[in-house]
Amino acid sequence: MVETNILTLKWGTLKSWSFSSAECHSLLEEWMQIGAASSAIDQNNTPRQREIICQLIDLCDGDTIHIEWDGVDVSKSEAKKYILNFGSETYY
Repeated sequence: MVETNILTLKWGTLKSWSFSSAECHSLLEEWMQIGAASSAIDQNNTPRQREIICQLIDLCDGDTIHIEWDGVDVSKSEAKKYILNFGSETYY
């Protein structure tokens, strides 16, 4: 079995994910316990949730993260900027 850790972002938050590592599962559980909406558009991340998403980005396989709304793959650094700056004019 191949272990994978991947995620997709949309609306400045997590859209979808597939994590096999215990560390990712632990972070995702914390993110959900803080409060997760049923859809990405309704999610309003706290500063800690944004920090968790950035940690998850770092733990993902590969060098890029997919941003679904824009239909682009960006570097992990750009993905973290997207999470931290979502809502401003330029977010990555």
